[in-house]
Amino acid sequence: MQTLQEYSNTIMFPVGNTNDAYEKYFIGQSYIAPISTEQVKIYNVTFEPKCRNNWHIHKAKSGGGQMLIAIGGKGYYQEWGKEPIEMKPGDVINIPANVKHWHGAAPDSWFSHLAVEVEGIETSNEWLEPVTDEEYNKLK
Repeated sequence: MQTLQEYSNTIMFPVGNTNDAYEKYFIGQSYIAPISTEQVKIYNVTFEPKCRNNWHIHKAKSGGGQMLIAIGGKGYYQEWGKEPIEMKPGDVINIPANVKHWHGAAPDSWFSHLAVEVEGIETSNEWLEPVTDEEYNKLK
């Protein structure tokens, strides 16, 4: 298994620092690096193998949501009630506002994606329950 340093040499964006502000919403260690904080907010989020965030919803009265652009490793995205989608570099996921979902690394791979915040009216995030080991261990 690659170390964080070895993995960070394979992606073009910085890994950043430990994602301490959102640590309680993740299983495993994640890292975050701001890529753009003006006009469009973009962050590189890196997940260690098996790391994933809790189910959550990007709420908005109108507009809003999130885009994920995979830039390294292998990960997964899943909407509530649907099958998980494998993500690899170059894949783009458009997440409409008010859709319950989670995303994170594959069990055997680091994973990084750019998280793009979509502007909207009355936006907020609602963090929900963790993705259980039973749900996560079904991934291929």
